[in-house]
Amino acid sequence: MGETRGAIERLVDSFAELPGVGRKTAERLAHHVLRMSPAEALAFADAIRAVKESLRPCRACFNLAEQELCDICRDPRRDRGLLCVVEQVRDLLALEKAGNYRGVYHVLQGRVAPLEGQGPESLTLDALERRVKSGAVREVIMGTTPNVEGDATALVVAQRLEGVKVTLTRLARGLTVGATLEQANREMLADALSSRQAFP
Repeated sequence: MGETRGAIERLVDSFAELPGVGRKTAERLAHHVLRMSPAEALAFADAIRAVKESLRPCRACFNLAEQELCDICRDPRRDRGLLCVVEQVRDLLALEKAGNYRGVYHVLQGRVAPLEGQGPESLTLDALERRVKSGAVREVIMGTTPNVEGDATALVVAQRLEGVKVTLTRLARGLTVGATLEQANREMLADALSSRQAFP
């Protein structure tokens, strides 16, 4: 019984280490695994193992890939002249989910966050600079998080690309469609005002 209890606690502890998962949720997940059939539990474990063993950074953009290049970089329909710079793979996935971007990406694998000990040297800036200087890129879209660290990261990217003949843009900011002004925070309202457009 002691060994069984130890195994369950280790499983709960493992789930509790996941971001956004508290102790109670970790316990529920562990008990869900216990209720799985052996085949289901082993398939779940195999899925985790496969992700860790088969995925690697894409050679071109640093997205996750099972081959040398990710699906996006291999897609001949993507516009290689349009390059969106994002901090993490999850940012890329969020933009892809929107479904209306047909360019390619570059994943920085982090952001400039001095308080967390992460400086520009830890990002994939050298690879980004090489891609842009190759001449195929006409526009670089800053897709960094709209906060202090994201803006600092975008500034570092812009400095690295200074002197390269390429258009630099950033994602539009401001109010979400359907949101009321009272729901918006100060930064959203400031961006909405500074990014205002002509009224038709």
